[in-house]
Amino acid sequence: MIDGVCFGGRTAQCSPSGDGVPAGWPYDRGVSVRPPATRLPAARRRQQLLEVALQVFGERGFHPTSMNDVAEAAGVTKPVLYQHFRSKRDLYREVLGDVGDQLLAEITEATSAAGTPQQQVELGFLAYFRWVAANEAAFRVLFGGGTRRDEEFAGMVVLVEAAIAEAIAALIDVPSLDEDARRRLAHGLVGLAEGASRTWMADADREDPEALARLIADFAWNGLRGIRG
Repeated sequence: MIDGVCFGGRTAQCSPSGDGVPAGWPYDRGVSVRPPATRLPAARRRQQLLEVALQVFGERGFHPTSMNDVAEAAGVTKPVLYQHFRSKRDLYREVLGDVGDQLLAEITEATSAAGTPQQQVELGFLAYFRWVAANEAAFRVLFGGGTRRDEEFAGMVVLVEAAIAEAIAALIDVPSLDEDARRRLAHGLVGLAEGASRTWMADADREDPEALARLIADFAWNGLRGIRG
């Protein structure tokens, strides 16, 4: 959650089945059903349900998924799930919020450790692509077609992208550019990372995500160096 807003903009090409997952993304439609859950403290149970819901939504999309699907996958009853989340939309908003927070935190932490502007670019893209590789379900939830086709959820994604762009804009070290120009460039870099990630996920013969990060970072850095204002 950034500035008190739960997160949840480009439109993805979705599969004909309407499951909200871009065509070409391989994923397992079968979600493992866990054995009956042991009793957990409320906060831990809520976090466990969010983690399970992320995987289910990431594999099936928002609309095909029911609360019963999530409850079964988590090994709890539906009443337990409804104790923590009032509705499927409420649950999905919470999942989007967590995912947006995680991605922004990864990028912010990585770039804060950089000693030069070039390292900031390199470490920022490296953090982004590492996160995508380790959290494919989260990427599908955040940038999949099911999210983009819903006005409320799409608005939440716009906020995620804007927050990431603001963080990146502050790192763009081109003295001749004003704040608005830096922000526009930052949005372009966010779109570059997202587009490259979509292509990478759809590729059956994926390259190493760190190699992809270095390629995109090199392209972005040389582009920024060439700006004269």
